Amino acid sequence: MGWARRFGLLGIWAVMIAVFGVLRPEEFLTPGTASAILSSQAPLLVLALGLLPALTADILDLSAPATLGLADTLLGELNVVHHWPLWSTTAAVLGCGALIGSLNAVFIVGVGVDPIVVTLGTGTLLGGAALGINIVPTAGISPTLVNLTRYPIVGLQLIVYLGLVLALATWYFATYTPTGRHLFFVGAGPEVARLTGINVTRYRSAALLYSSVIASMAGILLAGTLGSSDPTIGPTYLLPVFASLFLGATTITPGRFNAGGTVVAAYFLITGVTGLELLGLSGWVNQVFYGTALVLAATFSHLTAPPPGRGGGT
Repeated sequence: MGWARRFGLLGIWAVMIAVFGVLRPEEFLTPGTASAILSSQAPLLVLALGLLPALTADILDLSAPATLGLADTLLGELNVVHHWPLWSTTAAVLGCGALIGSLNAVFIVGVGVDPIVVTLGTGTLLGGAALGINIVPTAGISPTLVNLTRYPIVGLQLIVYLGLVLALATWYFATYTPTGRHLFFVGAGPEVARLTGINVTRYRSAALLYSSVIASMAGILLAGTLGSSDPTIGPTYLLPVFASLFLGATTITPGRFNAGGTVVAAYFLITGVTGLELLGLSGWVNQVFYGTALVLAATFSHLTAPPPGRGGGT
């Protein structure tokens, strides 16, 4: 039963691949489709992995997708419109992410405002700021960034490997480092953690800072992958990223937000969406599939284990 709970999603994923392979073998079972599935989800995977420490500390950061969108837009504006060099543009975008995380920490950790209220407001603000910077998409992102993110290695773009390396590092951090274990205790019970000498304020603030910086990095990688920036792209990541996180919390280490489960869930979901689109169900299927997955994953986590994030690990 334990193995079924931990690895059941992998089995369902395999069945899904087999079904779509039978129904659309000439389109679905191709190296091009596999590469597209893995590459298209890489920025989302990076975004989701960046949220794991905050969720482990029991903080739901709803502003991360909007931070990704602002980073994507700001990179296009500075690099293409104002002709900034790539290194200074990247530094400015990451600095902006750090500022966003710091402001979230001030209101959530310092003042004590509910994280959902703060990050929902921050996300809405950032979405408007992205449109204020440039209301239309911007093409012509630095070829250096585009070539780097798309650089092929064994048939896959470099960005895929960057996402997997981040997942491995996140798993190692949560499992084998004192800091990762302390973050676990902060999420499980902040008052108890504080009594044991853990600086809860520092850990929660650092988790918020990390999520915003990694979200900005995901925005940079997204711009490189697409070769352009789009001020409306941030909100489109809100549902997929949390569907991946909550579904990931039902596998590998059920009941906890974890890196391995997040990787499996992200690629499971895009496999389903891609297969359904190949069957002709395009346009509306993304929202329906991701929304259904999010509700079912959250329900399953609630019924079978303590809510992920309350004592959850990365």
